[in-house]
Amino acid sequence: MRVLVTGGAGYVGSHAAKWLAESGHHVVIVDSLAEGHRQAVGKLPLIEVNLHDHERIAAILKEHAIEAVMHFAAFAYVGVSVHEPATYYHNNVVGTLALLEAMRAAGVNRIVFSSTCATYGIPTRVPISEDHPQNPINPYGFTKLVIERALADYSHAYGLGYAALRYFNASGAAADGTIGEDHDPETHLIPLVLQVALGQREDVEIFGTDYPTPDGTCVRDYIHVDDLATAHLAAMEKLKPGTQMKLNLGTGRGVSVQEVVDICRAVTGHRIPTRVAPRREGDPPELVANALAAKRVLGWQAKYQEMRGIIESAWAWHGKHPSGYDD
Repeated sequence: MRVLVTGGAGYVGSHAAKWLAESGHHVVIVDSLAEGHRQAVGKLPLIEVNLHDHERIAAILKEHAIEAVMHFAAFAYVGVSVHEPATYYHNNVVGTLALLEAMRAAGVNRIVFSSTCATYGIPTRVPISEDHPQNPINPYGFTKLVIERALADYSHAYGLGYAALRYFNASGAAADGTIGEDHDPETHLIPLVLQVALGQREDVEIFGTDYPTPDGTCVRDYIHVDDLATAHLAAMEKLKPGTQMKLNLGTGRGVSVQEVVDICRAVTGHRIPTRVAPRREGDPPELVANALAAKRVLGWQAKYQEMRGIIESAWAWHGKHPSGYDD
């Protein structure tokens, strides 16, 4: 298929684009490079453009005879979304609606949407299945939920086929070590811990050690970025006009913050000092996916079931690229 990947120079988008190309699909990437990295694209075609320019996006869709879109382009810092909601609504909601209108103009009727477990908010039960109420507690999560609702409406009215993939904690790096995680500022736990091992930070903060979990620290479901990529590929290949999918992507296994630190110590051979800090407002004690629907619908299951393998892939990337793509 001929696939347009929005945000394909970002973390998850670049891994998905790589998998698409290696699976024989023709890939065209569009990215504003506001947060993406040109180096993450490799030799794939990259067009620098903002999604708000829907006329140009429509022209690109037509010029390249695009058959499906994978949509990763979004701002994704939860804390920033609380302080700058206007930026998030404009980028994540208005930008995506512009993309959908460009798709309509170009006659493209299949999209795989990068959604998030943040649409669920504070869970009332764990593991979280797709029928769990969606009550996001921050603007970022709400922007994703708005688009999920829009996709359902577009599907009903215009025959759009879509998959909204709600994934949990994206982590790790490409198995071949060519691309990985590079955010500025970095907020994800694993790279923060590995930066301590690299001597770039003195310690790593653990926000709360008094949660109702086995060791008192928050528990999360970490899913390898390559597993996310293969799920997007499987969803795209299943889509037909009018198809609607809403699926969780995770391993179904929870790992605590303290366990992540301990595994990073074992993988890197570094002491990695920690410092206890107060709880962060809105941090649920536990977020773990029930991903059985993805297995049933897509025939997909995460290959990286053990945390050590995920961290080893991340360490291989960060060890060779201590300054990220600047190296």
